[in-house]
Amino acid sequence: MTLLRTPSPAGRHNSSMPTSAQDLCSASAMYEELATLLSIASTGGTTGEQDAQEFMATLMRSAGLEVSTWEMDLETITADPQFPGQEVLREQGLGVLGIWRGSGGAPALLINGHTDVVPPGDVRAWSADPFTPRPTTVDGEKVIMARGACDMKGGLIAAWAAVKFLRASGFAPKGDLLFAPVIGEEDGGLGTYSLITEGLPQFYSLTEHQVAGAIIPEPTSLAAISANGGALTFRLLVHGAAIHASRRTEGVSAIEKFYPIYQALEILEARRNVDVDSRMRRWPVAYPISIGTVHSGDWASTVPDLLVAEGRFGVALGEDIESARSIFEECIRDACARDLWLAENPVEIEWWGGQFASGQTEPHSDLIKNLQKAHLLVVGAPLEEYGAPYGSDLRLLTGLAGIPTLQYGPGDVSIAHAPDEYVHTRELETTARVIAQVIRDSIG
Repeated sequence: MTLLRTPSPAGRHNSSMPTSAQDLCSASAMYEELATLLSIASTGGTTGEQDAQEFMATLMRSAGLEVSTWEMDLETITADPQFPGQEVLREQGLGVLGIWRGSGGAPALLINGHTDVVPPGDVRAWSADPFTPRPTTVDGEKVIMARGACDMKGGLIAAWAAVKFLRASGFAPKGDLLFAPVIGEEDGGLGTYSLITEGLPQFYSLTEHQVAGAIIPEPTSLAAISANGGALTFRLLVHGAAIHASRRTEGVSAIEKFYPIYQALEILEARRNVDVDSRMRRWPVAYPISIGTVHSGDWASTVPDLLVAEGRFGVALGEDIESARSIFEECIRDACARDLWLAENPVEIEWWGGQFASGQTEPHSDLIKNLQKAHLLVVGAPLEEYGAPYGSDLRLLTGLAGIPTLQYGPGDVSIAHAPDEYVHTRELETTARVIAQVIRDSIG
């Protein structure tokens, strides 16, 4: 199946844009680079992460950007108390930063996006190989399907198309444009953390330059996400007392003792979602508490003496990580205190993996105004804005670097991480045109 070479426009376009330059924002013009990036199996923790980063560096060099790379000092940054955590082990990490230098007189703008993807899961659930990109149709609309198409290689290449368009159109920026593909977003934020602590200090001093804002082209269905709830990965160890199953009542099942803990977490989740920030009210549960894995027992005829449950604890907007952990730990302590066995054998809590703080950008920032204007110009409709119930690198850029940050990009997050993941070609085009206009208004 082939992709049409003359895609229909995604909305109204600035008639002053040269036709040849406009074509760079078409899905057909993006397809070769996107297909190449999608074919790189850049699952978190694999060498594919390095390959994807090197590919993006090559694209930027070929377009004439000033490109810097660095090998991440993993031992140092993972030992930093502010390190956001990771769920896979890495022996190496490649940082990449492209810079389009402006003439001066305006602050810089950062485009940030991750090249790592989650594993494809059961490949039998896919209609074809997950890392063989293919144009197809879904509900009559043209899409590109592959792992990472939605989250978020499609958005990253659309943003790159915007940069190529502006360079081809003769745009001469006053401020600098920074383009930073990163790894490790899916399991904590290693890449953006390294960008802030290693890359920018070495190649673009934030003390000497002002960065007015950052755009992350994550899948938002072309809405603006200005806030993210946080997410803390936890592990619970529930202890019991093993005995032969024929004498079950004389032992203590760790499975049965997990039940009151689970109930207490359900009550805590309901309490934490009674009154939430207005940007989060679109979600039935803005700050979820979810148990993702449960493992217990090692023999069918033995009462299990240990249950290990792992999950995710939602952090509210404006809530710091330590306060959130304290609330969670108090809930577990109280539940244990109400049970005779657990009072003497309390549940152990471990915080591991991704530790996503919440993050937000002020509603009236210039970045939001520029995105509202650009979206209206291209799409012909007002920009929808809301907060998301999941963590992202937005919280690192706003919290650690003090850079106002928005997520805006193609794709529906409900399709991300799923079999037959895809992104609509019309949304790729719209994203490229909108981001190009935001760049013009922000650093032109």
